[in-house]
Amino acid sequence: MDEYDVFKINERYFRPSKYPALNIRYFDYTFYDKYSNADYTKITLPDYLFSSPENTILNYFSILREAESISKGGCGSIGDGKAPYPISYNFFTKEYQNSFPYSEYLKTFNDIGHINLVKLNDLTNSTTPKDNYKYFFEIETIEPSTNGNTSFAYYYGFMYLKMDGKNYKISDIDIRGEDFLCAAYHGWSHDAESYVNITYGDWCKLIKVMHPIEQKGYVKNVYFLGTDGKEYKIEFFQLTNGNDVQVGQFVKDNSGNWQPIVIDVNKCLQRRNHINSNCFRCPFNKGLL
Repeated sequence: MDEYDVFKINERYFRPSKYPALNIRYFDYTFYDKYSNADYTKITLPDYLFSSPENTILNYFSILREAESISKGGCGSIGDGKAPYPISYNFFTKEYQNSFPYSEYLKTFNDIGHINLVKLNDLTNSTTPKDNYKYFFEIETIEPSTNGNTSFAYYYGFMYLKMDGKNYKISDIDIRGEDFLCAAYHGWSHDAESYVNITYGDWCKLIKVMHPIEQKGYVKNVYFLGTDGKEYKIEFFQLTNGNDVQVGQFVKDNSGNWQPIVIDVNKCLQRRNHINSNCFRCPFNKGLL
């Protein structure tokens, strides 16, 4: 394999997002005139913003779309300024607000001048706690760079919601930044097929036969026949930086339907390492390692 072939394989890690923004709901000046207040505790938002988990998320990011908190430089006023922040904070449940103070919330937007929601997917299933909802999301932001320009940055994570009275409110956000260099040069854990082979194969000894991988858009499914005779599907979402992130594990039931399950591959690794540390002639234990 020459250098050009290596570049072609890794090219996915250097491509920017081509997905359109999803947070395109429009809130005009009358909305901000009515609901803007520097004191978030004095804001009461209309119920229509929270009519479903997906509506809550889309409205949340649409309000934040043109919020701006750039500390230095810039070209004058940008978008909606800081008016969206106290409004968006009211999309959280009271419990989440108590654990995530408004002052800390504001710090998460430091040096962000624009937000596009580029991916959103409902992950709620039977493994999700009752009356809770789980969504995957990815955002694209515009941020000032150290050389005086602005640049795009990407973040992904999981958003959790629950009923707050009769409205769907955000109860937790787990968000991580994306790196555009690390995956291209290091590690197997960023690639779905390699990840499944190592964790479910080498660690858990669960793979008997690997099946062809299926990818539609940013959704990638890895299938295999297990050593227990069952069919498995491991679902991944591909981020803008090319990384594959595992979002679901499934086993096929007797009716041919995929049922969500939870397999802790780290426990497999712990068990493997424990056996290895107590093994003097490991070849005799190769069926377990």
